[in-house]
Amino acid sequence: MNLELSAVWTRVQNLVQSFLVTIPNILIGLLVFGIFLLIARIARNAVTSLSQRAGQSKGISLVFSRIVSWLVLAVGVLVALTVIFPTLTAASLFGALGVSGVAIGFAFKDIFQNLLAGILILVTRPFRIGDQIVSGDHEGVVEDIQVRATLLRTYDNRRVVIPNSELYTNRVTVNTAYPQRRLSVTVGIGYGDDIAAARKLILDTLNGLDGLLKDPAPNVLVRELGDFSVNLDVRFWIDPPIRKEAVEAQDSVLEAIKNVLPAAGFDLPFPTQQVLFHDQTETTDGNRQEQREGWPARQDNPRSRQGVQREAQQNQEQTQPSPEQARPQPEARQP
Repeated sequence: MNLELSAVWTRVQNLVQSFLVTIPNILIGLLVFGIFLLIARIARNAVTSLSQRAGQSKGISLVFSRIVSWLVLAVGVLVALTVIFPTLTAASLFGALGVSGVAIGFAFKDIFQNLLAGILILVTRPFRIGDQIVSGDHEGVVEDIQVRATLLRTYDNRRVVIPNSELYTNRVTVNTAYPQRRLSVTVGIGYGDDIAAARKLILDTLNGLDGLLKDPAPNVLVRELGDFSVNLDVRFWIDPPIRKEAVEAQDSVLEAIKNVLPAAGFDLPFPTQQVLFHDQTETTDGNRQEQREGWPARQDNPRSRQGVQREAQQNQEQTQPSPEQARPQPEARQP
C-alpha cells in the first residue's frame, strides 16, 4: 500500500514539475499570440484603408480585411503552439494539418463554397449593400454581405439570411440596379368604349401626377381583349426606383384612373359570365351528331328548347281552324 502511494505521489510531483517548467513557455506563447492579435488588427485596418483608397465598396473592404485578419491569427496560433510545446515542430504540425485537411474540407464544404461565392459577389458586384433585390420568395434591402451569407431586410422588417452560394448560382432581380424603373398597371374598359379616347384621357391624367417622369413619357397599350373588358396596359416611369416610390406611384395612378374614367362615361366592367344549357341555345347545340365538342356520338340526343317550342307552335297552328272555319255558319231555315 505504501509503495502504491509513493508511486502516485512521485507521478504528481513529476506533473507539477513539468507544469512549472512549461509556465514560461505558456507565457511566451500567450505573448506571441497577443503580438499576432495586434498585427492582425493593423493588417485589417491597412486592408480597409487600401480598399477605400482604391475606390472599392464597403463590402469588399470588410470581407478582405476579415480574411487577412483570420490568416494572421491562424499563423499566430501555429507559432504560439510551437513555443508552448517545443517538441511540436512546424513540419509535424503541417503534416497533421495535411492529413486532417481532407476531412476538414469535406466537413466544411458548404462553408468554403459560401466563402468563395461571397468573395466573387463582392468582386463582380452584381448587387451592393443598400440595393433592393428579389431572390426566390424573398425581397428586401441588402444590409450586409458577410463571408458566409448575405443579410436581407424585408419590407415588413424581418431579416433573411441567404447563403452566398445560393445568391451566386440562382437568379437574382436587382430592382435598384438602374436609376429609373418602369411600372405598369392594368385597367379594363367596356367593349363599347372608345379606346383612343380612353387612352388620351389616361395619358392626360398621368401627365398631371407628381412623382412620374415626363421622359420617358407614359404610354397606354391595348394588352388583350378579355372575357368581359378591353384590358389596357398603363406604363409609366419613376425615379428613384425604390419600393416606397413604386408603391406610392401605383397607388396614385390607380386612384386617378378610377376617378376620371367613370366621370367621363367610360365603363369599368365587373367580371360577368353567361351560362346557357344546351337546350336553351341553338337547335344544333346538344345534337352530338352535328356538334361534338369532345362528346361521344349518340343517337338519342336531347331535344333543344327551341326545337320543342317551334314544334309546339307548328302543331298549334295546324290544329287552329282557319278564319273561314272559325266564322259561324248560318242556320238552315225550316220549310
